[in-house]
Parts: sequence; structure tokens; C-alpha cells
Amino acid sequence: MLDNSNSKKINHFYLVSIAFVSAMGGLLFGYDWVVIGGAKPFYELFFRISDNPFLQGWAMGCALLGCVIGAILSGFLADSWGRKKPLVLAALFFSISAFGTGYADTVSAFVFFRVLGGVGIGLASTLSPLYIAEMAPARYRGRLVSLNQLTIVIGILLAQIVNYSIAEPIPTTYTDAQIEDSWNGQMGWRFMFLAEGVPALLFLFCMFLVPDSPRFLVKRGRLTEAAAVMQKIANTDYAYKQLAAIKQSLANTENQDSHLSKITAKKIRPIILLGVVLAIFQQWCGINIIFNYAQEVFASAGFGINDILFNIIITGSVNLVFTLLALKLVDKWGRRNLLRKGALGLAITYTLLGVAYYLGLKGVLVLVLIVMGIGIYAMTLAPITWVVLSEIFPNRWRGKLMAVATLALWIASFLLTYTFPVLHDLFGASGTFWAYGVICLLGYVFITKRLPETKGKSLEEIEIRLIGRSKLN
Repeated sequence: MLDNSNSKKINHFYLVSIAFVSAMGGLLFGYDWVVIGGAKPFYELFFRISDNPFLQGWAMGCALLGCVIGAILSGFLADSWGRKKPLVLAALFFSISAFGTGYADTVSAFVFFRVLGGVGIGLASTLSPLYIAEMAPARYRGRLVSLNQLTIVIGILLAQIVNYSIAEPIPTTYTDAQIEDSWNGQMGWRFMFLAEGVPALLFLFCMFLVPDSPRFLVKRGRLTEAAAVMQKIANTDYAYKQLAAIKQSLANTENQDSHLSKITAKKIRPIILLGVVLAIFQQWCGINIIFNYAQEVFASAGFGINDILFNIIITGSVNLVFTLLALKLVDKWGRRNLLRKGALGLAITYTLLGVAYYLGLKGVLVLVLIVMGIGIYAMTLAPITWVVLSEIFPNRWRGKLMAVATLALWIASFLLTYTFPVLHDLFGASGTFWAYGVICLLGYVFITKRLPETKGKSLEEIEIRLIGRSKLN
């Protein structure tokens, strides 16, 4: 393998440090993505939109519009600015969004700052895993890219804990008007958003301390800088072997660089299709509904508002534990194996969950099934999809094609989030989860037929394998 260096030669502290800094984008992604779930019962009453399904869906889903904008921008910015500067921009957007949303007094202002935060998510979700993948040696790449998912999960759990800590208990006898006039309804939901400003500013500061990706530096002809970064990661021998491999991969596609049509050439199309379908499937498998619509999901299972906030923390804790397990398994079991197990496991879980809702079963049983689904997702589809997306695209076009896949992911996420209330009203909780189960079965078939194993291979080796074949099976 091109980077089969002895582990003792790797500067683990430096490598993990820069990976964690970049992965702070994931932490803010997770926090910003989930904080709204805990604030939802209160800001809806404050803005008087609790009986307006359109505005409810818009307030909840507007950040996804920003995610789409950020994903579109990320490809251009990654190839023109590099990986580092757009992440700095993302940190700035997160910071402004946190304070702007917390101080918003109108729905319009709230939506504007949520969209701005969504742009930060779109940038970070594309560039954080891409940056880590381009910095990491092959034997560590799965674990290091999965750190991004770990920080997403930490951000999710942090938001859940912050929401639970800030929110005061609500008596079950309270009317909507009393909840609106309470601490939660007037100030609590604001502090839930404002708390994001602390990690956002820390991320902004730390991003100035890390280098840019050596693969981007080579692409721009800045070989001395690229060699210096590689030498910090391992040693001189490792650096020059990697630089030679990167230059060769760029030379192999040099004549195709200036024409967009070449990116969608016959041999590249299957790779784009693979990335886009995996990105869409990660969202349409349906698990994020539990985080974004926790109130509706748990309320359908018979839980009150105080129980809901506590149950959300349980789901976040399980999410964290199983993501840590994924870090241990991704470079041992392989990407394809874990994704297949995840798709099949979720299909079974959703079938059982749909049966529970259909029979009117409530309480602990439903909570156990939800927790089981989250655990399966956290160990498989959540982290491994980002690992595969960061690996499969060719060096010359990695920024643009990663952006295409991430754009597809956020469009799919928007459709998932926006359509859930409609599906829930039409088919109930049982029918909705059965539908997600069918999608998971289709995902299992696609992964089985189209995804090769990328474990233990350098990015350049993966590129040679995928571009050199017209089919991926």
C-alpha cells in the first residue's frame, strides 16, 4: 500500500489533533441540527405558530435550505480556497447563527439565522470528513473520518443535555398559554440556541491553527508546503511516497480537468451514482426523524413533555456509545459489511416499531425499539457513509463530487423532514415507519450489489480501482 508506514513513525498526537479540530465542524453540525428539537415546543408558542403546520414545517426545515446552499458552495470553495478556509467560514456562520437565533423576536429573523447556520452545516458536513480523509494514512482513515461522526454525536448529546438542563419542568396541567408565559416559553429556548456560540467561537479560533490538506496543496503546485505537512504526519520517506502517488493520480486525469462533461464521463458516472445514492439513503433510512421530531414520536408512544426531554438524552447517550463502537469496527469489519448490517438491522427494527404503533403499544417497549434503531444507525450508516463518501471520489474532483453527494444528502434530508408531518397524518406512526423499513431493504440490496470494500487502501489505490472499472460490483 502507498502509505503502509510503521505505526511508530506516525505522529499520532498531531494527526489526531488536526482531525479533532476539523471534526469540531461536526460537533456544531450535531448541536445545530438537534437543538431545535428541544426548543420546538416553546418557540412555536412564542411565535404563535403552534397551530400552523406550514410555518411549523418551515421553522423546522428552513435550516436545510441553508444546508443545500452550503453544500453547493462547498465544491467551488474547496477547489478554489482549499479545505481550511471554507471551514473557517463555516465556523463564522455557526457563531453568527447561534447569537442571532437566540435573540430573534420575529419568525422571519429566526428563520434567517437558522438558514445561516444551515449554510455552516452544509460547508462543515462536506469539508470536515473530506479534510480528515485527505490528511489520514490508509490504516487510520476509517477511524479518523469517523471522529467527525463522533463529534456530531457529541454535539447532538450536548444539545440534548443543554436543552434538558435549561428547560424547567412543566406541570402536566399547564395550558399552552401558561407554557408560553413560562421561563421556557420566554427565555429558555433562547439560551438553548445561544449556548452554541461557545463551541462555535472555539472552532473558529482553532481552525487558524491547522494546515491545509496536502492533496489540495499538491493540486495547486505548492509542493513544499504539502511535503512539510506530510512530514509532520509521519516522516520524510512517507511524505515523498505520498506526494509521488498524489501527483501521479492528478496526472492521470490532467487532460480531463477543464471540462465538466469529463467529470460525468462513462467511468466516473458509476462513482457519482454510488456516492449520491449512499448519501440519500443515509437520510431516507429515516432515523433523523427521531431527533428532529422527538416530540411527535415520543408523544405518539404516550410520553409527556418532561419525559420526552429525558428520553431524548437517553437516545443521545446510546448514539454516542454505538458511535464509539463504530470507531473500533470500521477498520476491522470494513465499510461494506457495516453498511449492509445497518440497512438490514434498521429494516427489522422499523417493522417491529410499526407493529408496536399499530397495536397501540406505548411506553418502554417503544423506547427500547427506538433506542435499538439509533444504536444500529450510530454504529453503521451514520459514520460509515461519511467515510465512504470521503474515500471514493478521485483526487482531482474530490471537492466538487463530495459537494454533489452532500447536496444530494441535504436535499434528501429536507424532503424527509418536511414530509414527515404529512406522512404521519396520512398513514400514522406505524405506516410511516413501515415505509422507512422498505427503503432500508432497498438500500441493503443496492449496497450489496454496488459497493466495493475500501478498507485499508489509500485514496489513490481506491481511485485506480474505481476509475479503472466500468462497474463497481
